This record gives sequence, C-alpha cells and structure tokens, in this order.
Amino acid sequence: MTHLPPLRSVQAFEAVARCGSVAGAAEEIGVSPAAISQQTHSLESFLEVQLFERRGRVLELTLWGRMYYERVRIAFDELRAAQKALSSARRKSGIVLSSQPSLALTWLQSLVMEWHAQRPDAGVQLIGTEEETTLPDSQIDFRLSYGTDVRRYDHFVELFVDSVVPVCSSAFLRNHPVRTASDILAGPLIDIVWNDQFQQPPSWADWARSVDLPPPLPKTKLAFSLSSSAIDAAISDGGFVLGQLSMIAEHVNRGRLVIPLNRRLRLPAPYFLAWDRAVLDRPFGAEFRSYLTTAGRRMAADGGNDPHP
Repeated sequence: MTHLPPLRSVQAFEAVARCGSVAGAAEEIGVSPAAISQQTHSLESFLEVQLFERRGRVLELTLWGRMYYERVRIAFDELRAAQKALSSARRKSGIVLSSQPSLALTWLQSLVMEWHAQRPDAGVQLIGTEEETTLPDSQIDFRLSYGTDVRRYDHFVELFVDSVVPVCSSAFLRNHPVRTASDILAGPLIDIVWNDQFQQPPSWADWARSVDLPPPLPKTKLAFSLSSSAIDAAISDGGFVLGQLSMIAEHVNRGRLVIPLNRRLRLPAPYFLAWDRAVLDRPFGAEFRSYLTTAGRRMAADGGNDPHP
C-alpha cells in the first residue's frame, strides 16, 4: 500500500480508540458521533480490515485495530507534543540571552538594564556562561558568541571587534605616574589568560611590540581567566590591565578606571549575535535583536580605530 488514508479518518480512529467511545471522540474533535462513525467506516474500507467490534455496549479494537493503533498512537502523540511545544514557544514573552560571563557582567548588563527601562513589560534573562548551545533545542533565544564558535549557529550577525587599552585606578596612577609607555610596562601588570577554547586576547608582550618596546619582565604573578575579574583587580589598585573597551567603558565613565595612555590593540576575532529564528515571531524578539545589533554597531564605531599616543 503506497497511499495513505485521509488524515481526518485516521484522527477519528485514534480518538475513538483512545477515548473508548464514539461519543467521547466526537466531543473531543468537535463533530457529531455520526461523522466519527462515517470516518472510521471509511478508514476500514480503505484499509480493507475491521478495526472495531462491538461487544454489547462496549466498542473494542480488533487484532487489526490494536496493531494499527499502536503505530498511529505514537504518531499522534508526536503531533500533540509538537503542537504543545509550538504553542508554548509562541506564548513565551520573556527573552533569554546568553553570553560569556565577563561580557554578561559588563557591556551586556548595562544594555539589558537600559532595555528593561525602555520596555518594562518585556522580561529579559541574562545568563553568563562559556558553554555554547544549540539554540532550537534549548531555552536560549540569543547567544553573544566570540570568534569561530558562531559557526555552529544558523542565524547570526557580526557585532563588533573589540579592542584593549591599558587602564588602572586613579589611586594607582597617582603612585605610578605614566609619562611614556615604558612607565606602564615597568609597573605591576595584571594578565588575562583565557581558556584554551578561545584565541587569546592581546598580551602585554603584544602591547609592548605595538609601542616598539621589548616585552616586559614579569613584575607580578597576578593573572585571571575572566576578564571581568582582572578588571576588578585593577579597580582595587592591583596594577595595569589591558581592558576591553566593551568592559571598561562604564568604569571609565564613573571614574573607577582611567586610561593613562590611549594605545589600543584589536582582539583577534569579532563578537557575533546568534539567535533562534522562532524568537523573531514572539513579542519583542525582533525589536530586541535590532536593539543589540544597533548597540554592536555603536561599539564598532567607538572601538574600531587604533589611535597612537
């Protein structure tokens, strides 16, 4: 048999077998009992087997009916699960955004707070994690990804290429005045060493080469795997750190950090925004994507140049 029976007939059969009566199936589907009986008889004619037999007032499946129902039930369970998942996704009003922890604690945190102030009825959850995910199979709607990791996603756009610049606290700068790049390289330096899955950010050796100086001798053994932790150490007067513009901007604006020498180096790879296509059909989904991409373009314009001292 190469042709399938009409779906309405199969639906009627499945409902009768599951509900145990024509009346129950008719009420569930929203048609008359006569229509249900007509559909099941039509299916029996198509399959050329008897699917039900009546024992007094009880309607029971025949051997052929039980065999057929076992397969049909699985198919309709999957259809109902798909319908439930789709309905749940469309009713979901909140937005879940995932990012590396350091960026979630700095640039994205400010953006999410700004968005929530403008759209207080649009819930946003920000998750800081280095774990990349498969968007259609998770609860994540948007993922801010770095470098080649974005290739695992179907829908994405480049946001910006960040840059690093030396920063320190104002109190630290008073005790370690900077007149030239050599003064920075002579001071206590805070290192950032990312996990092996990422291409490393510019190091102090890279920065020294950019100002035509030899790599610095290590003055301290202070190093962090999270950029945000290294920046916090600089705020606490721990030394100079090469801070990403996206992560230090708010600290500089509030006076917690200062830039003693505005010599920037670009990161080796861009940041990208990836998204689940279904989120764009939900309330605020497309608007939130536009909001983040606009912020990314602003960041690209602010950090795209490499000014010399």
